[in-house]
Amino acid sequence: MTDCIFCKIINKEIPSYTVYEDDDVLAFLDISQVSKGHTLLIPKTHVADIFEYDAELAARVFSKIPAIATAIKQHDPAIKGMNLLNNNGKLAHQTVFHSHIHLIPRYEDTEVDGFGLKWQTHEADFDQEAFQAMATAIKNRLEEA
Repeated sequence: MTDCIFCKIINKEIPSYTVYEDDDVLAFLDISQVSKGHTLLIPKTHVADIFEYDAELAARVFSKIPAIATAIKQHDPAIKGMNLLNNNGKLAHQTVFHSHIHLIPRYEDTEVDGFGLKWQTHEADFDQEAFQAMATAIKNRLEEA
């Protein structure tokens, strides 16, 4: 899809802070950083949402989550938990219509909503060097696994 921002990231037309990539998926730091280490996992096949997956694509994409989640958690000892979030459709607050899974690290933080999330972005807290250092730390944990 030519106007899809995630397809452009996959095709390297837009830079990203990649933490994992193989033939099936790309995982990269979310530029908005709801919390430090917030990562997106996307299939390289363009599907708008979960309703367009078949069983084979779902197996290839979702099977990558445990290793990526573990690497994110291991890169920062302050991480105490993690939310996995997947919005499907406009009514469910999906804003980019290329399926993606948010891996959102949780730290000790009492300012949360009923879902355990603090919906405040922190992109201003990170410059290019900080993003790259975080991506490299997570990528190194994956390579060690």
